[in-house]
Amino acid sequence: MRKICVFLGGRANYSSIRSAMKAIEAHSELELQVVLGGSGLIDKYGNLEGILSRDGFFVDEKVYMQVEGDKPNAMVKTAGLGMLGLSDVFERLEPDFVVVVGDRYEVMAATIAAAYMNIRVAHTMGGEVTGTIDESIRHAITKFAHVHFPANRESGERIEKLGEPKENIYVVGCPRIDTVKEILDTDSSMPLDLYELEGGVGPEFDLNEPFLLLSQHPVTTEYSEAKDQVTATIEAAVRTGLNIIMLWPNADAGSEGLSTGIRRYREKFPEARIHVFKNLPIPLYVRLMKHTACLVGNSSSGIREGAFIGTPCVNVGTRQNGRERGQNVRDVPDNADAIYEAIRYQLDHGTYTSEPIYGDGHAGIKIADVLSKAEVAVQKRITY
Repeated sequence: MRKICVFLGGRANYSSIRSAMKAIEAHSELELQVVLGGSGLIDKYGNLEGILSRDGFFVDEKVYMQVEGDKPNAMVKTAGLGMLGLSDVFERLEPDFVVVVGDRYEVMAATIAAAYMNIRVAHTMGGEVTGTIDESIRHAITKFAHVHFPANRESGERIEKLGEPKENIYVVGCPRIDTVKEILDTDSSMPLDLYELEGGVGPEFDLNEPFLLLSQHPVTTEYSEAKDQVTATIEAAVRTGLNIIMLWPNADAGSEGLSTGIRRYREKFPEARIHVFKNLPIPLYVRLMKHTACLVGNSSSGIREGAFIGTPCVNVGTRQNGRERGQNVRDVPDNADAIYEAIRYQLDHGTYTSEPIYGDGHAGIKIADVLSKAEVAVQKRITY
């Protein structure tokens, strides 16, 4: 029985690996271990403990590592504390593989800790090109990882060009698409009601009327501009006259500035029809993406899930630069007029045809199957 330890550092990690966790837990030859850390343990950013429990997952270990702050040194300190805590956790759990997701500093901590402890690392969503420091972290994790699960062919080819053996690269798709497919196949037609969405603040409105979905995070290389950037996005969205649902930003450098921008706008314009949530359960978020008139901001969900669902998306700024996208995305700079014009275009266009750029909805099962069989040495041999 192989022990597969999945590290979750925040809400985005969970949505990106949930289907694989379910498949690992159901696999007769695998034992799932769950380690929760980073912003995933902070109420401000949407504590994952309750969500994991409701989804039937047991948290084996928790690592309190998140250093809050609006500057890059908070991310550095978080990663440092994470390595300290995770080294003890991995020593206790003795996993055969540590599964890490994507490109965040918390994930880098788990990767380094596992690699130095001679534990094989399996990495999902590697090989992608984007803006900010995330790209550097993502490629660095690739060089530590023993098994790679890229979301598409282009990413797999990039991993191979980085010198990783082709036999250890499995193009499985993105597990987030599995969850989206499952939700759309079961409850996408269920009526939406703002009263379902617990923990939000702001005026209530009827979700059967057209609404915008705003999800914007700091760009770590532009963290000092976060407040102005989100203000431009909100101003453009409000100008449409539509109701707005907005999500709280993640814990990256610049989050305080971005949060301040949201609060100050709501204080200055209390009549603005903006309802803000710290976190939303994945099924509700997917249903909102299905029904929204347009998703606005810089979340990768507009590019990944949005392509599969057909959600009109206005991608703002540089955070997703280089990531493969579908016809549903319009890219604009951090300028209120440009954002507004792009939203108007998407409102006129409406829903797009689904494009399975990031998988067909079966990534989780493929990942579990590979992890049950893969034989790779702890000492990597890079091919060039």
